[in-house]
Amino acid sequence: MTKLDELIECIERPHVYILMHNYPDQDALASALGLQVLLQARGKYATIIYHGIIDKVNTLKMLELLSIEIYPLQDVSLVPEDEIIIVDGQNGNINMADTNGQVIACIDHHQIQNTACYRFYDIRSDIGACSSIITSYFLENNIPITSDLATALLYGIKIDTANMTRGVNLLDITVFSHLYHCSNNKKLRSLEKSSIQLSDLVSYKKAIENLKTYGPLAIADIGNDCSEAMIATVSDFLITISEIEFSLVYSYRGGGIKFSARSALPLVDASDFIKTILAGFGDGGGHSNMAAGFVPNISTEEEATKLVGLIIARTISYINQCTPSYVDTHPQKID
Repeated sequence: MTKLDELIECIERPHVYILMHNYPDQDALASALGLQVLLQARGKYATIIYHGIIDKVNTLKMLELLSIEIYPLQDVSLVPEDEIIIVDGQNGNINMADTNGQVIACIDHHQIQNTACYRFYDIRSDIGACSSIITSYFLENNIPITSDLATALLYGIKIDTANMTRGVNLLDITVFSHLYHCSNNKKLRSLEKSSIQLSDLVSYKKAIENLKTYGPLAIADIGNDCSEAMIATVSDFLITISEIEFSLVYSYRGGGIKFSARSALPLVDASDFIKTILAGFGDGGGHSNMAAGFVPNISTEEEATKLVGLIIARTISYINQCTPSYVDTHPQKID
């Protein structure tokens, strides 16, 4: 049996829901769309659902350009009998919404968590993008991939692997080659051109103004109420600076503090890092080179400032333990 055969066998109802992680990104969207098509090929109808806000310009353009239909979780009346398949996330993670339905399966590429709740799971933490796993299902079962779907899956892989430079596995390379030849390059170029909009430059400005460096470590407050996507985007931006090998970006938002980390240090696992520095206050997760976390229940900016100071101290200590004497304890500001 293929992985798709195993998944189909565990589904009992004719209709299922595909749940993405909160504030879904391009890889989550592509994976959900691909799974929806796979299920349809095997006689199952699926609805894609999500929690949070989608406000990144290229993600919105992806939905429009490739005609992807998704529904906010609050607009869907789930009942306990409804079956849910999670893609690009895992049940119980801080970035997964609770639902009334039953989670029966999970397809993901993050570090494996508790799997006892699933009838089926395919979690491969060594794969660069969840879209790669979904694409492999098409290839293993000889199911055709349309041009628009190939474009979505290819774009999901490119984004999550930073154009095939981050966390790439042989499977990512294999499916990338296949998808490239059947994707719509014009649509792909249009998506890649729409990375940011003018209003996003405010976040970059705040990041530069507030940037503190500790040797190769960069930490930046990008202002209050910054979007989920923008926090990650600025973190990606900082790690491209030649002198920087680890970035931590944060924003006070929604009654808590959102953190995003990127690591180019071989001995510093970003996922373990985020869990360690937020221990006792919040939680997070991700990959060895990229991770995110959230500290909830912060009622005032003063409380947030105090906590951030502690988190920064933990960050310096953590990285110095992994790479002794590597991080300067005296911050430098960009003049």
